Amino acid sequence: MKTQKSSPAAVSRPIPQEAFDWYDEYAHGLIDRRTFISRLAGLGALGFSMSVLTSALLPNYAEAEQVSFNDPDLKATFEKFRSPKGHGECQGYLVTPTSLVGKAPVVLVVHENRGLNPYVKDVARRMAKQGFVAFAPDALYPLGGYPGNDDDGRAMQRGMDRVKLEEDFIAAAQFIKSHQSSSGKLGAVGFCFGGYVVNMLAASMPGDLDAGVPYYGSPPAEELRPNVRGPLMLHFGSLDERVNATWPGYEKTLKANDADYVAHFYDGANHGFHNDSTGRYVPADAELSWSRTIEFFKKNLAGATS
Repeated sequence: MKTQKSSPAAVSRPIPQEAFDWYDEYAHGLIDRRTFISRLAGLGALGFSMSVLTSALLPNYAEAEQVSFNDPDLKATFEKFRSPKGHGECQGYLVTPTSLVGKAPVVLVVHENRGLNPYVKDVARRMAKQGFVAFAPDALYPLGGYPGNDDDGRAMQRGMDRVKLEEDFIAAAQFIKSHQSSSGKLGAVGFCFGGYVVNMLAASMPGDLDAGVPYYGSPPAEELRPNVRGPLMLHFGSLDERVNATWPGYEKTLKANDADYVAHFYDGANHGFHNDSTGRYVPADAELSWSRTIEFFKKNLAGATS
C-alpha cells in the first residue's frame, strides 16, 4: 500500500485558480449559479471576459467523445435492472465489444452528481474498447433520465433519496456481475460522486467488488470503512482541497485494515481533471491515470473465459 505523486503537468493555466475553486463549489451545491456567475464577473477587472471564463469552466460535451457512439467495435444498448431496496426499476448503458465470444470481466462506470451525461457514456465506451463489458447506470432514470444539461441534472439528483440512490448502485453492481456476458469478475470506476460510490461499494460489498478505482471521490460512511479491503486505486488532483481533506482519515483506516490500495496525486490538477469536456481537463494526467486504471483492472480482473 502506498501513495504516489506524479510530476507537474506542463499545461498553461491562464484562468485564475479561484475560478476553478468557485466552479467546484457551484458544481457541488455549495454556492448557487447566481453567486458563481457574480464571482466570475469580478474577474473582468483582470481582463477575463465572461464568455472566456464560462467556455473554459462549463462543460462542452462535443469535446468529450473519444469513442464514437456508433463505433463498429462496440455494441451499446440500454438495459433495465431491478433495485428492490432503491427506486424499483432502474436503467443503465451497457457497452459490449462486438468481438466478445464467451465472457469477460465487467466494469461498472459511475457518473458524477448530475446523471449519465455524454462524458460518462463515452468513458463506458472507452472501457469496452479495452475488452471489458461496461455498464453505466443513470441514477436519474426514475425521474426520466439525464435531462440533457448538467444544471437540471444536479438539481434532480440532489433531490433524490441518498439511501435509495446508493441501493440502486449496489443493485447495478450485482446486475452486471451476474450478467450473461460476465466472467464473474467485477470492477468499478467512478468520478466525483461516482468516486464516492466506488468507495461505498468497496465498503458495502467487499466480497463482490474485485477492483475499484475512485477518481477524486470522498470516503464511505465512517461506520462502513472498516470493511474496505481493496484492491483500490485512488486518483486525486493536488489542487482539490475539498476532497483531499478527507484522504488522511480514510488512508488511516485503509492502513489499519491492511487494505490493498495505491493512491496517485497529480500535481497542479484540479478536481475533475479526467473530464475532457471542461477547462479542468489535464490531458497528460488524464491519460496517465487512465492507463494506470486499465492496467489495474487487467491485473485484478483476470481470469475471464473468452
